[in-house]
Amino acid sequence: MIVSLLLVFVLVYSGAEAQCAMCTKTASQLGEKPALGLNRGILYLMLSPFAIVGFIGFRWWKNNKAMEKEEGNNV
Repeated sequence: MIVSLLLVFVLVYSGAEAQCAMCTKTASQLGEKPALGLNRGILYLMLSPFAIVGFIGFRWWKNNKAMEKEEGNNV
């Protein structure tokens, strides 16, 4: 569910700008289409760590929830 929600946000908001000053200067020299590709690549690389940490956090939360339920049944 979280992955699908994240995917919806990424697809809906396509106007994100993720370029530093050097990337902006390089992109302006490349032209419009390569600049868009560079910007999408930066967004993709930025999204990957967030997705990994989110997945680990979700699994941790789910595991703790299952352990609490199991401890409640044993008492």
